[in-house]
Amino acid sequence: MSRTGECCPALVDESDPRHCPVSGTIGTRVDLVTVKALLSMVALHRLEGKAYRFCPEPSCEVVYFDRGAGSAFEKQDLSVRVGLKESEDPIPVCYCFGFTVADLRNDVASQGETGIPASIAAEVRAGHCACEVKNPEGSCCLGNVSPAIALARRRPR
Repeated sequence: MSRTGECCPALVDESDPRHCPVSGTIGTRVDLVTVKALLSMVALHRLEGKAYRFCPEPSCEVVYFDRGAGSAFEKQDLSVRVGLKESEDPIPVCYCFGFTVADLRNDVASQGETGIPASIAAEVRAGHCACEVKNPEGSCCLGNVSPAIALARRRPR
């Protein structure tokens, strides 16, 4: 089941800036540097807000919104694919090191396991990641890897 308010946007407090204006999902804060780094050049010219949130609802086309500024950006406004909101390959799972859901699926299918999370973790420890500007969520992708592996195990190909 979804978090409170996600299933029924009509029940969402319209004055609450945390809720996506389309899905009603509570968005997570994302730094302005992330939004600026990932918007297409055309969309960047429409940037008006300062307090953007990421809409984590997979079926919602909105990626970033700032309700106070009346500003929202959809998938087509970004220069990268938003893995959480994609259903067809390539589905990015790690933006810094280029891993996709297909990479995880191939590892699990051929080896029964994958070393991708360990590889990502080693690169993060080495200071080689730039998640704050490469990942649309503005956070480390390792949180998205485990669910993607679970999905790869359920649907190997």
